[in-house]
Amino acid sequence: MFAKIKRDSVLCRKFVSCLLAVCVLLSFVLAFPVRASALSAEEISAPSAILIEPKSRKVLFEKNSHEIRACASITKVMTLVLVFEAMDEGKISYDDVVTTSAHASSMGGSDIWLEVGETMSVHDMIKAVVVASANDAAVALAEHICGSEEEFVSKMNEKAKSLGMNDTTFKNCNGLDEEGHLTSAYDVALMSAELIKHEDIFEFSSIWLDYLRGGETQIVNTNKLLKSYKGITGLKTGTTSQAGSCMSATAERDGLSLVAVVLGCSTGTSRFSDSAKLLDYGFANYKTEKLPLPEGCLTPIKVKKGMLSEVPLTCEISDSLLLPKGSSDNIKTEYVLSEELEAPVEKGTVVGKLTYLYSGSTVDEYNIVTSESISPMTFTSVYKLLWQKLCSL
Repeated sequence: MFAKIKRDSVLCRKFVSCLLAVCVLLSFVLAFPVRASALSAEEISAPSAILIEPKSRKVLFEKNSHEIRACASITKVMTLVLVFEAMDEGKISYDDVVTTSAHASSMGGSDIWLEVGETMSVHDMIKAVVVASANDAAVALAEHICGSEEEFVSKMNEKAKSLGMNDTTFKNCNGLDEEGHLTSAYDVALMSAELIKHEDIFEFSSIWLDYLRGGETQIVNTNKLLKSYKGITGLKTGTTSQAGSCMSATAERDGLSLVAVVLGCSTGTSRFSDSAKLLDYGFANYKTEKLPLPEGCLTPIKVKKGMLSEVPLTCEISDSLLLPKGSSDNIKTEYVLSEELEAPVEKGTVVGKLTYLYSGSTVDEYNIVTSESISPMTFTSVYKLLWQKLCSL
């Protein structure tokens, strides 16, 4: 009997020891979260790919991202950039009527079969371009804005250069195969980031099925991720014999927006799979965090010999900061300010610097500037001020 009690006691102690060990291991795991696994180039079937955070343009993953390639209908991303810019500038509106030319009507490939002289609103033309990837509608919009496709394409190339798209040359506005019509995954990511600044694009890129011509023409989106990927917001697919299957995919989760681009996939299925892998990697490994504005960094600075004794300050910072997941370190801030200024002081004068640090390294810096101008104190200015006060009594 005593032997049995002793044996049971030993087993109990072993069980408690094992339980304690499991608890310690569990607490260690919870205290130090495991980073999501890295993504290798071999896991992406596309010969060229990239993943970026669009606000900062930070590259999170790339595979031959500057390789010069055709991109098919993803060309229409730049077409849409110019369309929305023209709308912002008041040159066109959604209600404007676009008349189809013989040139626009002659486009082959993906289209909505516009006839010469047929009219359609700018809104419906944009819908046709985004959802149905309509080549004829893209040309009709280009001609409506610039008078000719040739002039519009010239504007596309100008905009590309201004965005730093140094791998790109556009020859048309719809992406049909044409000699010399080339770009790169990196450049496609840049113009995609530019397009989604115009939030109206999501009104169109989120459409799965819709109608044109009063319900006579049904259009279905070629972006199958709209039905299968959490947080997908767009953006554009493209397929030609030269370009292969291509895609620029945009998605957002928990305030983090991402752009994934794949060019030259062998099948439509692989472009969706590759795009999903890129987006999954981004959401698993990165986060955005709100930037705090430290107390005291905008304290007004004293001004010597000025009409006002101090000048107010301002500092324009980003809404949030892109950070890797898996770290418990918080964002830290440091700032320096001038102690005193002497009039005259111009509005926008840099008087300090605000620095954000993460894990001891600088991740962002912003100038602290004056938000008003302060003129110097002179006899005339003092006299005018006194006279104004007397007159107001």
